[in-house]
Order: sequence, then C-alpha cells, then structure tokens
Amino acid sequence: MKQISLALSFLLVFATFKKDVEWPEYLGGPDRNHYSTLDQVNTKNVSQLQKAWEYHTGDSSGQMQCNPIIVNGLLYATTASLELFALDAATGIEKWRFRNPRERQWYSQNRGVVYWEQGADKRILFSAGNWLYAVDAETGQPVTSFGEQGRVNLKSGLGPQSEKKFVIAATPGTVFNNLIIMPLRLSEGSDAAPGYIQAFDIPTGKLVWVFKTIPGPGEAGYETWDQNNHLNLEVGGANSWAGMSIDRRRGIVYVPTGSAAFDFYGGNRKGDNLYANSLVALEAATGKRIWHYQLVHHDVWDRDLPAPPNLVTVMRNGKKVDAVAQITKQGYVYVFDRETGKPLFDINEVIVPTNGVPGEYLSPTQPIPVAPAPFARQGFQENAINPWAENFAELSAKLKTYRKEVFAPPSLEGTLILPGFDGGGEWGGAGFDQESGLLYVNSNEVPNIIKLSAAKKATVASAGNAIYLQHCAVCHRDDLSGQPAAGYPSLQNIAAKKTRKEILAVVSSGKGMMPGFPQLDENQVAMITEYLLGTEKKEVGSVTSKSSLPYTFDGYTKFLDINGYPAITPPWGTLTAIDLNTGKHVWKQTLGVYKELLAKGIPPTGTENYGGAVVTKGGLLFIAATRDETFRAFDKKTGKLLWETELPASCFATPSTYEVNGKQYVVLACGGNKLGTKKGDSYIAFSLQ
Repeated sequence: MKQISLALSFLLVFATFKKDVEWPEYLGGPDRNHYSTLDQVNTKNVSQLQKAWEYHTGDSSGQMQCNPIIVNGLLYATTASLELFALDAATGIEKWRFRNPRERQWYSQNRGVVYWEQGADKRILFSAGNWLYAVDAETGQPVTSFGEQGRVNLKSGLGPQSEKKFVIAATPGTVFNNLIIMPLRLSEGSDAAPGYIQAFDIPTGKLVWVFKTIPGPGEAGYETWDQNNHLNLEVGGANSWAGMSIDRRRGIVYVPTGSAAFDFYGGNRKGDNLYANSLVALEAATGKRIWHYQLVHHDVWDRDLPAPPNLVTVMRNGKKVDAVAQITKQGYVYVFDRETGKPLFDINEVIVPTNGVPGEYLSPTQPIPVAPAPFARQGFQENAINPWAENFAELSAKLKTYRKEVFAPPSLEGTLILPGFDGGGEWGGAGFDQESGLLYVNSNEVPNIIKLSAAKKATVASAGNAIYLQHCAVCHRDDLSGQPAAGYPSLQNIAAKKTRKEILAVVSSGKGMMPGFPQLDENQVAMITEYLLGTEKKEVGSVTSKSSLPYTFDGYTKFLDINGYPAITPPWGTLTAIDLNTGKHVWKQTLGVYKELLAKGIPPTGTENYGGAVVTKGGLLFIAATRDETFRAFDKKTGKLLWETELPASCFATPSTYEVNGKQYVVLACGGNKLGTKKGDSYIAFSLQ
C-alpha cells in the first residue's frame, strides 16, 4: 500500500508540474506539420466543444489570415490592419497591443508572428509593410536595439533597383539560432523586385546572408536565364512568399519559391529560370545551397510553390527515411530525401505544349511525379460544365474556344487552367500525422482563364486614368467594374464607400490581396485618388505602358457561371488524406457547402477554401477555411465529419491548438472579408466545458 501511495503521490506531483503543450511556432513547429500531441479533445467528445472565449479586435478593415502562436500562456496574433497583440490564452483578455503611432496604418495579409528568446530577452518579430519589427514579448514595447529603433528594412539585401518597389512579408520568418530567415511577397508584374532570401541577426537586426534566387555571372544557375536578367528591372520575383520549414538538427532550411515575374510571359527571361518554382535546401547558418529541385520550368502560369514544405519521416523499403514533402498549386505532391534531394517517388519529365505566343520561350517538358496521384483534377473534359448552371449552353460554347491542355501556355484566345491560380494546394499548407504517415491537404478546384493581349496605346481621360490603367485595370477592369465574383470589387461609385484619406492609404499601402504601390510618388497617388473619386480634370490623350513587354495580361478571371458559381462540375473544394509511405490516397471529402444550393436539393459541392487544417493525437482534423462560415472536425483516419459549428464570419486561416492549465483549446481567426463574405473581427477559442 505504501508503494502504491508513493506512486500516486509521484503522479500527482508530475501532473502538477507537467508543462502545458504550446503552439510555439507558425503551423505548430519548425516542421510545419500542423500537428499537436494533445488528445484531451478526441473523437469521442469533440461533439461537446463549446466557445470558451471570443476576442474582438475592433478592426474589420481587411482579412485576418493569422495562425496564432501560444507561448508561456500568452497568445500572439495580429489584427486586420497589422496591429500586434498579446492575450491571456486561457481567457482571451488582452495583455497589450502594439502599433507604432509614428507609422502609417498597414493593410495586407499577415499569417503569423515569430517568438524568440535568449535568456531574459524575449521577443516577437512580425512584419508590416516593408519592415520587420522586434517587440518585447512581455510588454509589447519596441526593442530599440534591433535595427533602426526596433525595425529593419526587408529591402536591405535586394539591391538599389528595389528601393521603390513593392516588398512585404505576409508569412512569418523562420528562426535558426539567432537568425531569422525571411520570406517576401512582391509584385507579380514587370515591376517586381528580385525575391532573394535574406537572413537577419535577431539581437541586432543586421543582414547576415543573402541567397540570390536570380543568379548573377559565375553563380550556379546563371545559365538558365537570359544574360544579365539579374540586372533587368523588368525581371524579378522567384521569391519565397509562402514561408519555409527548418530541420534545426541538420541546420537545413527548406525554401519553396514562386515564379519569376512578369508571371504570364517569359520571352525576356529565356531558359528554365533557376531558382524560381524550386524547392531549395540551404545551409541555415550561411545561405549556402545544398540541393534544389525545380518543379516548374520557365513558369508562365503563376505556379508558385504555395506553402511551406512538410518535414516528415516515411517508410521506404522497410526503413525510416527523413523526407520533405512539397504540395503545389497543380495538385501534385513531391517527396524528397531531406539530405540529398533525391525523389522518393519517380518524377517524369513529361512532354508538354510549346506553341505559345510569338516571342515566348517554353520548356518542352515539365516534371510530374508518378506518385502520389494528384489531389486535384488535371485539365478539362468537354462534358465538365456545371449541370446546374443556368447558362449551360453559353458556358459549353465558351469552353470550346479556350485552350485547355495540361500546361497549355497563355494565349491570345484564352487558356483555361485547372487547378486555377489559387490551387490545388494553397498557402494554408498540409497537415501531417507522423503516427500514420498521412498527409492532409485541402484543395480548390476552380478554373481560371489566362488571356494575353498585344500591348498597345490606350486612350485616357486624365493623368490619373493613365496611372489607373497601368496599375489597377488588370484586376478592377478599364471601366472600374471589377470582378466581384472573383474577389476584385467594383470601384464604381467608390466615393460613396470610401473617404479620400482611405483611398490614399489603400493605394499607397495595399489591402488584403491588393499590393500597395510604393513606386508611385505622392502626386501620382493623389492623381489616381482624384480619378477614382471622379474629381480629376479630364484631358483626353493616350498613354503607353512603361513596360517594354509585347503582351499584357487581361486579368485574374475565374471561369464562373452567370450566378458566380464555378462553371465546372463539383467538387469545388476538397480535403484529401494521402499515405506518404505508399503514395496512395486513403480518403477524400468534399469540403464546404453553398447553403442556397443545398436548399434546392443539390448535394454538397465544396467551396473555395483558404487556410489549412490542424491534426491532433486525439484522432481529429480541425479545419475552417471555407466560405460558408463553418468550423469542422473530421475523424483523421476515416474522413468522417464528427462536429461542426457556425462562426460569426468565415475563417480563412489555419487554427491553432494548445493547452493552458491542463485544458485544451482550439483557436481561430474569423475575419471573413474574402470571396464576397461578410466582415469579422474576432479570434474565437473552443474547449470542453
């Protein structure tokens, strides 16, 4: 009895001092696997989840895509206009809030923040505009010893040609010892900055190393570009906007990159264009390249690698292999040996069309994995039109006019691309369960139309109109009508919706998916603002784009029916479980519903979805992501829906799960404000009561 009593006492003491399970990094950890060992909430009791607390930011001015981190009982995240805050993670009570009053209000996506500590020095690092800030994690005060009074310029290592170009970081950096390695989001036009990878010293803010994704003379990969493309002001991009994963034991950071810019024509950047569209393994301490694999050659389809890769361990030939798995917009998963870059499943160089527009260079092959099978549809069938579309005949006729082969190049007549610009896989990334070897990825199946036009002079009514046509019409149309169904609002009658001050701020700093235009001076910003308000003096003339490229892009157009639904057969959003040991799909679910279609007796169609899933030891997969304002929990083994609840606004972000004082919580940002959904301003945590 005495031994039993001592054992019970030990267990009680252990339970008392047991450290809570946190969510200390973006997507849960350096492996970016969205995984938690928590099992208090499980398949048997998930139906009992209730709202534990709700924190209103008071700011619904844009999207909230933040995956909160939780460290030492505090939750760190940002508002829609990039104010950083800390909450008591058990109650949702605000501890502090930071916005430098001397700075402008920024409007762009933010998907997370970084925690770093060294002894008593504890910091949060986050980005707003082209600045990386360091803030004391306990007080919310700027760390003035970091860079320029608490901030460093994200353009520091990009060269003088980037001084007036759009540069931000929507995704948090990756920490290795005292370094933070930064992703960048850039313009995707001919005005793009180069997307070099930069590492900064966290204690001081000094730039430590730069890896050039557009190599110069004497650097590996230079031969895959036109000569001096690294100096060409109309060639940029090849940036890692999606963020990175890191193997700290090996000292390797895994960097997924996007396309070179301009996105849809590459006649001025002939060659395969390393290191664009590549998974690049770098020595984290120095930036030295260890290995790379290019997943799209000479991209003209906006096929950026959209999410951090997952660091996984899989079984191959009876042995455990540490690997890195990269999802793509095309719906492919590529799996490589983590140290050597050798593919674990064969990758074939498949012959693809090369008859693009005159002057274009296209690769004759593209690398396509034999396994796993794609998690999204590839290409089109003539009978693929949505059977419930009211304008079915019109859509069927249109479909016949477009090019639609897999990897068909952009064209003057229009090329249908499926998966579309937003995937397939997107920035939410994939979850991974090490116990089973299953990778979970949510996917979009909404096609886009790529259409090019020959560059030409345009008649303009004013200087402001000329600036608008050059910078804004690709999304908002020449007549300001926008593409509301595709997420680009009409700017007609904007004076009734926005003040002059608000328009000036958005044009300068951007908002949501819209980039700012730092290359425009104050006078040009004022002219475009007066044009939008209808108060500018009209002087008819003509203007030619400053770009020397022979083609312009006609806009990010989705292939939709007359009511704004995808024009192809469902599903339009899916969730797939893939066994990375075998490459086989285990289950697939339609993700999301249109309630008005359900009311008509139409089965669940799925919806576009943004933000990833959380996977737990408790047997659950939590995901929101859909436009239908719903948060769901699935059985991770079978894909069975176990629980769902309505949210005050759609959550286009990846949730986090954590434990405080022995209680498990799941928290998510409900910001809406995308795909025509209503606005929201809250972070909501759920727990068992």
